[in-house]
Amino acid sequence: MDVIDFFESARQAHWLDELAKCDWGAGAFLHDLLSRGTFFDAVGEGSRVLLLTDGEALVSFCTYAQRDDIQPTELTPWMGFVYTFPKYRGHRYAGYLFAEIERLAKQEHVPNVYISTNTVGLYEKYGCEYCTQLPDLDGELSRVYVKRIE
Repeated sequence: MDVIDFFESARQAHWLDELAKCDWGAGAFLHDLLSRGTFFDAVGEGSRVLLLTDGEALVSFCTYAQRDDIQPTELTPWMGFVYTFPKYRGHRYAGYLFAEIERLAKQEHVPNVYISTNTVGLYEKYGCEYCTQLPDLDGELSRVYVKRIE
């Protein structure tokens, strides 16, 4: 397993094809943002798309971004678009991506990373703590978790 940055990959077309296989609406939205070249407009300059790969296969992906679906807010940065393909679930593979985000946050001297989700029980396994509820871009309340970076 390898964690790669989509924007540093020489094989972006291949990874876009792999991303297109995602059956999750938010994954399709991420694919659209990347395909149209509007990713940075949506989530901020310097944001990253991290891919967990197994050879030619995309196992899991997420973003490490200035903005997510809670806007406007002073909270930043965000882990977002977290997804693991069904055949790889149950092995804590997303932990590889979270470890990379933690490494990047430490390198950037970021004290906290946030995640917006309505999933309960997953992010706690990786050291995230429930923080608050805030409205997302659709006006619906979303749970906000924080990962404290030490």
